[in-house]
Amino acid sequence: MKQSKTALYHQVLQSVVDFLSARANPELVVKYSRYFKDGYGAWGNNDSDLKACMEHLEKQFPSLGLDDVIPLGLILFANGKYEAGSVAIRLIQKFKKTFTRATFAGVKSWYDTGIGNWAHSDVICSLVISEFFKQNIITYKDFADWKTSPSKWTRRAVPVSLLEIRKTADPLELLNFLDSMMLDEVREVHQGLGWFLRELWKLHPQPVEAFLLKYRNTAARLIFQYATEKMSKEQKERFRKEKSAKNTD
Repeated sequence: MKQSKTALYHQVLQSVVDFLSARANPELVVKYSRYFKDGYGAWGNNDSDLKACMEHLEKQFPSLGLDDVIPLGLILFANGKYEAGSVAIRLIQKFKKTFTRATFAGVKSWYDTGIGNWAHSDVICSLVISEFFKQNIITYKDFADWKTSPSKWTRRAVPVSLLEIRKTADPLELLNFLDSMMLDEVREVHQGLGWFLRELWKLHPQPVEAFLLKYRNTAARLIFQYATEKMSKEQKERFRKEKSAKNTD
């Protein structure tokens, strides 16, 4: 059974490669590559190409189900082309009404071993992980082991995913949960943390400011750049690093 499933997944991959590579547009690759600091491997497909590819797959492989999506997604991400990963995301969205905790664990496996760029990471947080919250399948505590993953994208996904519940969860609980991540050494994680803190600040300025002050001299300055973006010049001054503090950038 495993061999036949594996063969099926590689057939799906080949179908995706054939379909999208035939519609490659090098100009789009050049256009979007500037947004990807770590490189952008892509065919150069637009949204209509991806939509047509999904319709093609539905006709060619009608038996694909939720149980297939996670292992198939790993194969699609491993291909390395940006659009192949985008197909994986679109596939899992089709089954959002039947998500389970096992599906959530599978999504983590995507982050740990498959996802390789900020765009896929953030889109999954917004369109996929948000569904687990909406359906009460998970709470923020289910991200505990994500915070220490070797993958920077898994770690980045923690604060970005928590954006979904920033209006309903206790802000102090969320800040305490993220506390251990504030000294992370990776830029992409800093961006995710700063983004979350900025949005939470709009709702709960006092606890967020107290949290930021605690890390004023130790956390990466990029976190503060993002977190204080909407503050006034005078407000931002409060979070400047003391001159005697060691540089953490």
